[in-house]
Amino acid sequence: MGVVLRNLQKVVPLRRARLRRDVDTLRHILGIQKFDLGIICVDNQKMQQINHIYRKKNTPTDVLSFPFYEDLRPGKLPCPLHRDELNLGDIFLGVEFVMKQCQEESLDLHGALTVVTAHGICHLLGYRHETEEEWTEMQQRENYILSEYSRLTGRHLDPLMKRCSQDR
Repeated sequence: MGVVLRNLQKVVPLRRARLRRDVDTLRHILGIQKFDLGIICVDNQKMQQINHIYRKKNTPTDVLSFPFYEDLRPGKLPCPLHRDELNLGDIFLGVEFVMKQCQEESLDLHGALTVVTAHGICHLLGYRHETEEEWTEMQQRENYILSEYSRLTGRHLDPLMKRCSQDR
């Protein structure tokens, strides 16, 4: 199984090979290599449109996740019955939005995209942050993922701040 990575935006130059490699590392850390995953990179206009349709928020954002398994409990992997159910869902990355955040905070774009993707994957795996307790649980999982990423790649990535993540 694999990752479908589509770059539907032309605003930000994107190194797709690095992003794909980083997503594969995240999948390895989480033990989800057998599952398909869609990553779609979009600009602010498209992200705002999607955010408005699905969340009734008429602003762009960094990441939106659309899980294949909507009722998955955090930390539990899906148990698909058929091969065509080996899918976690899709993640829309607001590449332009993330780039602007990176410029404001002097961060590396590709590192930030990896962090945002890890956050999106957590949502596909049932994590939410509607309450403080859920946020803490999700933050702990992301911290683990990013520490393992650093151990495996030698590149240190900081987790998202609570104020930055505006996803679904």
